Amino acid sequence: MKLEVTRSLLLVGALGVATLAAAAWHEPSPSVISSRADSCPVPPNMRHKQTASPDQDLLLFLFGMSQGGVAQSR
Repeated sequence: MKLEVTRSLLLVGALGVATLAAAAWHEPSPSVISSRADSCPVPPNMRHKQTASPDQDLLLFLFGMSQGGVAQSR
């Protein structure tokens, strides 16, 4: 194989790997998901039970752990 063809194939491969790495690097920021009652119906055997709300400190802890210690720049 000619040297120019080899170099061009390696360049295309390197650009492909860089593109995949950039796509995998992007993580969307957290956002509020609005939920409708009809989008996720409750099973009939669970309708009478009241679910306890989670502790606010636990939610804050889980949110902090999901961020992975990455500081957001604004």
